[in-house]
Amino acid sequence: MSDVSSNNKRIAKNTLALYFRTFFSLLVSLYTSRIILNELGVTDYGIYNVVGGFVGMFVILSSSLSGAISRFLTFELGKGNFDKLNKIFCTSVNIQIILSILIIIVSETLGLWFLSEKLNIDPSRMFAARCVFHTSVIVLVLDLITIPYNAIIVAHEHMKAFAYLGITHTLLKLVIVLLLPYFFFDKLITYSFLLLTTYIVIRILNGIYCKRHFVETKWRFYIDKSLMKEMFAFSGWTFIGSSSAILRDQGSNILLNLYAGPVVNAARGIAEQVNGAVNSFASNFMTAVNPQITKSYAANDKAYMLDLIYKSAKFSLYLLLFLSLPIIVETPYILKIWLKVVPEHTIWFVRLILLFALCDSASRPLITAILATGNIKNYQLIIGAFQFLCLPISYFFLERGFPPEITLIVALVLNLCCLVVRLILLRKMIGLSVRIYIKNVVCRVGLIGIVSSALPIYMSCRLSNNLSSFVVVTGLTLVITLLSIYFIGCSSSERYTIKNALLNSYKKLISSVIC
Repeated sequence: MSDVSSNNKRIAKNTLALYFRTFFSLLVSLYTSRIILNELGVTDYGIYNVVGGFVGMFVILSSSLSGAISRFLTFELGKGNFDKLNKIFCTSVNIQIILSILIIIVSETLGLWFLSEKLNIDPSRMFAARCVFHTSVIVLVLDLITIPYNAIIVAHEHMKAFAYLGITHTLLKLVIVLLLPYFFFDKLITYSFLLLTTYIVIRILNGIYCKRHFVETKWRFYIDKSLMKEMFAFSGWTFIGSSSAILRDQGSNILLNLYAGPVVNAARGIAEQVNGAVNSFASNFMTAVNPQITKSYAANDKAYMLDLIYKSAKFSLYLLLFLSLPIIVETPYILKIWLKVVPEHTIWFVRLILLFALCDSASRPLITAILATGNIKNYQLIIGAFQFLCLPISYFFLERGFPPEITLIVALVLNLCCLVVRLILLRKMIGLSVRIYIKNVVCRVGLIGIVSSALPIYMSCRLSNNLSSFVVVTGLTLVITLLSIYFIGCSSSERYTIKNALLNSYKKLISSVIC
């Protein structure tokens, strides 16, 4: 019992550290997005998103292995096998370096040809687009090499360090955005190179921290062949799922470019930023929980693992619902006060992508649990098939004149299908109760969403589109959502825990004020 209590406290502390990082990043992101859009213009902003997204597709070659790295490191920590950690780390870094070289070769040949010959970009902006392409490739390579270092920090649950590194990166991005108006050279090219420098700095800081705190991160050019086979066997199947997800997201972006042009890419890019800002709160919560799910499976503590899955899915959805509902209801006004120029289609892109994020959040602890088991062949084949279907179905509708929003509607429907598949598979793998999950997670969140949004939507439609109505509707949405989560979403024991936590916090605050 004490171990469970200790683990829960660790999760709570790690979550708070990550929330601080996310809240800071959110504030900076809201400010910098407006400046970037205004400085680059809608067209250049769209070019940056579609080119950067296209380069991101090359991560297919390594993203599957990234999941394997995280899983293997966390699993060995859960078993307490510290001797094997350095072998896993060194093998992981060296494989990422080799794959990075391969990515550079493929992207700078095939990728550059596709950029020049196929993407819908004005010839006068092609040189700038190529500069964005080259810098994006380098950023991608830096990200790939950093993955084992981030994985070891998260596996050890050093979330404060993870949070500080994220805040540092955010501050660096803020600095370059503040400097951007003072450059007279091409703003798109300048921004891409300045952004590259921030990734170089973070890569250096990340390496320094790991070297000082984790002895297993002492790098040497060593590859354990048996371990490499084991990791590639694992990643071979995850390649199907990860590649299909990347094709779904970035492929849809390219389809939008071909059928609607860079302005719609800008709209989707803005929607992605809103989603990233809001969704990061829920994802940070799962970042704190994921190591415990994997470690509990490695220690054969399935009861604690199942309890973590149910509760983490429920509370990450509550958090995301609390943050996203006001934005969904008041999207037009928020975009109007946030951005001087709102590209066409942005409003519904934002709303749909937040609904997609809610569905995706319900699957995150399920994905972690499946990866922890290592039994992923059937899972990856089925999920990969559903995710891959997004591209041909979206193409079918766009070819017949449907609006660009259809790409996200298709992705949302298929993501719901993936959630059902994950539940069915985990019932066989670890004994997860589909009935309990549907009742305690899906139904409760759905009911809270309906109760919390009905009156605010009605008020938003009735009131005029100004600051006072925005404050009233947003405040009403937050209050109703919070009360609904507490009275509908929480069990009696969870309400008791919340009351005690609030009471203890109040007592500490009063005592500190008196002292």
